[in-house]
Amino acid sequence: MFSQPKTPSRRNRARSEAKTPLTPSLVSALNNISLASSNPFVVSRPSSPVKRTTAGVIPVSDSFQRQAGTGVIRKGGVESRLDVVTRDYVPPPKPELKRSRSTPAANRIGLDTRDRFITNRDADLDVAATLEQMHLNPKSASPGHTARLVAATGVPLNRRILGYHEQPPAASSSSDSALAQHREFARPLYAQRGAALPSSIGATTNKTRKIPTQPERVLDAPGMVDDFYLNLLSWSCQNAVAVALEASTYIWKADTGTVVQLGEAPEGTYVSSVDFSNDGAFLGIGLGTGDVELWDVESGQKLRTMTGHLGQVATLSWHQHILTSGCGDGSIWHHDVRVPRHKVMELLGHTGEVCGLKWRVDGELLASGGNDNVVNIWDGRVGDVGEGARGSAKWTKRNHSAAVKAIAWCPWQPSLLASGGGTNDATINVWNSTTGARLHSLKTPSQITSLLWAPAKKEILSTHGFPTNAIMVHAYPSMERVAEIRDAHDARVLFSCVGPGGDVVCTGAGDENLKFWRIWDSAVEEKAKKKKTLGNGEDIGGGRINSTREGILSIR
Repeated sequence: MFSQPKTPSRRNRARSEAKTPLTPSLVSALNNISLASSNPFVVSRPSSPVKRTTAGVIPVSDSFQRQAGTGVIRKGGVESRLDVVTRDYVPPPKPELKRSRSTPAANRIGLDTRDRFITNRDADLDVAATLEQMHLNPKSASPGHTARLVAATGVPLNRRILGYHEQPPAASSSSDSALAQHREFARPLYAQRGAALPSSIGATTNKTRKIPTQPERVLDAPGMVDDFYLNLLSWSCQNAVAVALEASTYIWKADTGTVVQLGEAPEGTYVSSVDFSNDGAFLGIGLGTGDVELWDVESGQKLRTMTGHLGQVATLSWHQHILTSGCGDGSIWHHDVRVPRHKVMELLGHTGEVCGLKWRVDGELLASGGNDNVVNIWDGRVGDVGEGARGSAKWTKRNHSAAVKAIAWCPWQPSLLASGGGTNDATINVWNSTTGARLHSLKTPSQITSLLWAPAKKEILSTHGFPTNAIMVHAYPSMERVAEIRDAHDARVLFSCVGPGGDVVCTGAGDENLKFWRIWDSAVEEKAKKKKTLGNGEDIGGGRINSTREGILSIR
């Protein structure tokens, strides 16, 4: 059943012969060992014949005999006694470091006291010798090239370029005052002396720009709606100001100071936008129901009502006989006021309410801003007209992160368009409408509600909401703030328009006031000064009115 075990090979026999020979006591001890015959896997085999001892046997020492007598062979053979390990090795416990979230995991043990940011040099390290090895070695470079470097820079070979020395002495008091003044002007705005914002009242101006901090006239406008998305103020070329107060529309004539109520919106709605035509003879009025009314300013009669919009008309803009309206559903319509079927084109490019709309003076481009944070520039040329005519945007800009209501074209460089974002954006962007590139970007401290370019000066005016309620004037193209009137109104400044003379700006706010500010100089102002010397009164926006010192007038 079981095969006989094979005889060990010659190699194994030679290896066993090299071992220590068995002694007679060991042989007798091995004969007394009885293998467990009950184990079926253990097969008894005949013992190998004991070789005769030869004369060349290594002599057995006494110590080896004692080991054999105790039953243990420590070099070859079979061991009869085992040393059993009764206890495992347990390493000593490691100290656990309780650390906060800011403590790096590498220092948990707490034994490493080195700083991983500041290297620790050995005391025997010669720092000077290390620095000496870092100097420029002229032997490793070309002598001619090294000589040219020394001649060009004027720095010796073994001298470091970067060095720390004491600050230069301050300029003496006898230095040129004109040079110091030029240095002051060359500083950035934030580094100029006195450039910090004042308290909650007053204005901030630089040394070369002065604007009045008080308005020249204040008109009481009770019922003005405090809504960021509406456009309730317009100033015509005939020096008349239109303002919408809830459901009523009023016209204030700056030449005479008279106030005329133009009309009222139908019951259950309100006026959401107003805008004068280019010649000032007509006034477009947008309503909360989506209707657009056309009024004759001189006669005070309503000429027609153009319907079709599904939401409130928050903004209007004129170009010749085309009245463009922006709706709350994101659509923009071109109305031809000369024909019965007024809608001649629809522009679709906004997913939110259109709250900013402005035609360029030449009528070639139209800019729009919406509550979807998008600025669109449209081709103003009207092609095929009709109910189904559609237009596509020439440029679409998505750089703002809030609603874009402030839209303004530059009068002295027609390719420039300025746009301003709401509270979460508060940024003024200046675009090139020809290439579509963004030329300038300025972050302001608060919500931007309107933008106005100076007609005869390279400046741009911005009005703001919370928390500053300010009027700011910026230079172009540096975009530096040259003047600021903080807390110009008791509420956020929502609306603004510039007079036909280009020198006076009218602002409206949620505090139900209209204020007139003389921001820029113009030829009209020079004429006003001459009239004032003749006793003809004070001129506002090209017309003669009385001074504001006589009191606050009311529109209603």
